[in-house]
Amino acid sequence: MRTFMQVLVNTMIANVTTSFLWFGLTFWVFLETRSVLATGIIGGAYMLLVALFSMIFGTIVDRHRKHHVMVFSSVVTLVSFLAAGALYLAQPESALLDIGGPWFWLFAGIILFGAVIENMRNIALSTTVTLLVPVERHANANGLVGTVQGVAFMVTSVFSGLAIGLLGMGWTLAIAIGFTLVALVHLFFLRIPEEKPVAEEGQAKTIDFRGSIRAIRAAPGLFALIIFSTFNNLIGGVYIALMDPYGLTLFPVEVWGIVLGVTSTGFIIGGLVIAKWGLGKNPIRTMLLIVIAMGLLGALFTVREWWWLYAVGIWVYMMLIPAVEASEQTVIQKVVPFRRQGRVFGFAAAVESAAAPVTAFLIAPIAQFWIIPYMESDQGQDTWGWLLGEGEARGIALVFLFAGLAMVVIALLAFGTRSYRLLSEEYQTAAPADADADSDTDATADSDTDATPDADTATDSDTDATPDADTAADTDEDTVREDAVRGAPAPPAA
Repeated sequence: MRTFMQVLVNTMIANVTTSFLWFGLTFWVFLETRSVLATGIIGGAYMLLVALFSMIFGTIVDRHRKHHVMVFSSVVTLVSFLAAGALYLAQPESALLDIGGPWFWLFAGIILFGAVIENMRNIALSTTVTLLVPVERHANANGLVGTVQGVAFMVTSVFSGLAIGLLGMGWTLAIAIGFTLVALVHLFFLRIPEEKPVAEEGQAKTIDFRGSIRAIRAAPGLFALIIFSTFNNLIGGVYIALMDPYGLTLFPVEVWGIVLGVTSTGFIIGGLVIAKWGLGKNPIRTMLLIVIAMGLLGALFTVREWWWLYAVGIWVYMMLIPAVEASEQTVIQKVVPFRRQGRVFGFAAAVESAAAPVTAFLIAPIAQFWIIPYMESDQGQDTWGWLLGEGEARGIALVFLFAGLAMVVIALLAFGTRSYRLLSEEYQTAAPADADADSDTDATADSDTDATPDADTATDSDTDATPDADTAADTDEDTVREDAVRGAPAPPAA
């Protein structure tokens, strides 16, 4: 667990940095342009890029040592932020804030690309739970992951608002560059005990879509789990597009950042609850119940334009998020072989992340040009005023109301599906996936199912194969230490 905690802390530094800059960019754009459309596109573009790259990330994670993946991710993120900083120095702010010009989209795109690449570390982190943590404590470890994400959200929420309000976008970029460098340097002193990944025969060059599908099909109902997890992202797309504009209507930017920071303690509390007590006997059932609660919350926490109602609603919502994410991770870590978990996590992230940009891209222009003007009209007030009251952001409140109710209905329907029953049974009966056992047994199993080896992949695997002597010695020593902690390996997944 000591090595896992070090990986967790390093990932927290990276998450804090990228979230800090992404939040800062969103705040800066909205305050300078007052455009819900621009913030919605930025948020949706982030989720869209995550969806497009996640399967590539998953393949990279499975084919390389997790430490190498994290170093690569940090280097690319650092280069991206440096490029954004150079562009900020080269162009006046008026050009960077011109939504109709190329510099705005280039500047935002570079920052978002760096933030998206950092997500590769999160996929690697999910697989290190299987690698470094005993199976009976996977849910607890996933709860700690949620706690770290909450800490990152709390810190960045407070300081992004303060940085943009007091220092401006330039210094916000400089701070992000500095902390990205800190995370990268820390990685050079970190060792993750892991065998060299075994090259699979017949594997794809860049995106192993077939390998992902094989691993998912091997566990009945796992596709349904991925669909269940998109429920959270569907309503998440609405929040991505409209939560900051609603909050900035109620609060100054400095105060809004503090509100997000305080309410994100719910994220920390939710993660700690899971770390202490786990997810129960059936994490899938737990996840669907939480999704229902989130839908009800999303429908009701803006029915009046009261700052305290919005703040409390966000706090409770944050408390529920770790349970949804930990439920999916815990199931995948048990029913999917370790050597394919990166691809399954990547596939899941791709599918789930695709839901949010769809709703974000659709709802931002609809809210900007139709719903908000409608709710500002006499007709809108006469129709919905009894339910939503009066205020500047009643159009956004109407969107939240219907999105939340839709979530509740979909989650209730999911309880009656055959996939829900199958996956629940599979989780209860499946043998735990073990990293050490997978490295020995899965390659033999795959040789029966896959066909011709891929030359490019073999070449790529060879380039990653020869560590220096010090690294090899450290890895062997850490492996012995970790094996002593974990005890005898569990039997391989059937």
